[in-house]
Formats: sequence, structure tokens, C-alpha cells
Amino acid sequence: MNLVKVYIVQSITTASNNLRLNSQQIEVVGLLRETIMNSENLGDTLFKMKKSTVLSKLAIRLNEVYTFLTQGKVDFLKISEQFREHSRYLIRDLNQFLDNVNPIDYNNAINHINGIEADEIKVELVAKDLNAASLLISESNMLKEEIIMQDDSEDHDSFNNFEDQILSPIKTVDNYLKRLESDKINKEELEKYSSIMEKHSVLASARGFGIISDMHKILFSAFKEINFGSLNINKSVIESLRACLIVIAAVVKGKELDITDYLNKAEEFGKKYFESKNQVLDK
Repeated sequence: MNLVKVYIVQSITTASNNLRLNSQQIEVVGLLRETIMNSENLGDTLFKMKKSTVLSKLAIRLNEVYTFLTQGKVDFLKISEQFREHSRYLIRDLNQFLDNVNPIDYNNAINHINGIEADEIKVELVAKDLNAASLLISESNMLKEEIIMQDDSEDHDSFNNFEDQILSPIKTVDNYLKRLESDKINKEELEKYSSIMEKHSVLASARGFGIISDMHKILFSAFKEINFGSLNINKSVIESLRACLIVIAAVVKGKELDITDYLNKAEEFGKKYFESKNQVLDK
């Protein structure tokens, strides 16, 4: 049994149990669970899903969980608390995803990223879809009772505080970046923002949110290099750093927008300037 797959599938199921799903949406959840359980290389599958317009937003969130489980230091004494937080974070993204994707859309997107032609997959999927939906419904009843009965008020407060803390400096830093290209560098101001981004990177990493942590790593690494004079400020650099902020805000707020271009720009910038120094984008 692959515990990483089981954890992610159970997170999806728990999140879906907090939603009012119709039959099509239940089918999509079943297909999503099946994709994860049948994947030979889940990290690669999620990476491909992030490149799809249809799947990217949810894939980013699922990759956060995957990164936490495979690259973070999992505290098994707190794993149930972390599981509830991951599941709660998924609710909003899963809801938006299911509102916009039907089974045909989902299958087409998965087949596209896997390079499968439509004619190759018509017959086999019908039975699998029904089995996945049936499994989700039976599992749903048991998990709903547990969710309803558990006391999660403290977790909810903690979750909201995390969101507030991550989002609070975003607008200020964005305004700073907009004027950074034309203004003289204020080293004290730059050090202040670098320190905030570094702290928030650690905070996001500790909670298992790898993408959010990586975006903060790129920002504080860039701010340090700018302060040292080893990274020149230009329009491309500013746009890449603003892309990091946009990804952070979109992921935390659960904005129903395609942020693939911003994510790609931010990650390419991080790889170009910092990956060789092992500063950002841990793999």
C-alpha cells in the first residue's frame, strides 16, 4: 500500500464530503482518485497535471500535499491535525474544480497530458467510472460522521490565521516591486521584506504547502542577491518576482483563475538564478 497515495485520496474524499455533489461531480472525484491510485509516478503525474489549464489549479494544491509527504519532515504525532488542515484547504479548490469540470472534460485533460488519443479509451472508462463513484459514496457515509462529530474550531482559527499572515504583506511588497525598477534601492526596506518572505517560507513549509514556500524562497533569495549587488534589477526580474506574489495570493485565496503562466515564469526564474545554489525549488 502506498501511504502517500492513500493520504491524498483520503484528503480528497474528506474534502468532497463537505460538498453537495451531484452524480457528475461524484464521478469526477472518482476519476481523480483513480488517477492518483493508478499513477506509477505520482510526482510526475501531478507535474503534468499542473501544465493543464483544466487541471492546474487543483494539481497545484495536491502537489502541496505530495511535497509535504515526500520531502518534508512528517511529525506523526500531529499527522491527524495536518490531515484535517490539508483536507480543509482542498475544499475550496475542489469545489471550484467540480463546478467547472465534468467527466468528459476530466478524461480529455488526462488523456491529453498522457498523450492518449480519444479513440483508444472509449469503452474501458465506463465501468471504472461507475466503480469509482460507488466506492466514493460508500466511503463518504463513514467519513461524514467523523467530520461532523470532530471539534475543529481551533484548527479553523489556525487555518485562518495562516492565511491572514501569508497575505498581509503581499500588496505592500507588490507595490514595492512596482517602484523598485525606477527607485534607488533602500537596503533596510529590502532586508525587511527579505526577512518577512523567509519567515513565511518556513511557515508554509512547516504546514506542508510547498508551492507557497517555494515562491517565498525565490522572493527572499532574490531580495538578498539584489542587496548584495549580484542580481541586476530589470523589467524581467520584476515581472518574475511579481509572478511569485500572484501565485501565492491566488493559491491562498483559492482564486478561480488560470495561474499556469505565472507559476511557470516564477519557477523558471527560480531555476535560472537560484537552483544551482540549492536555495529554492527543492525537488
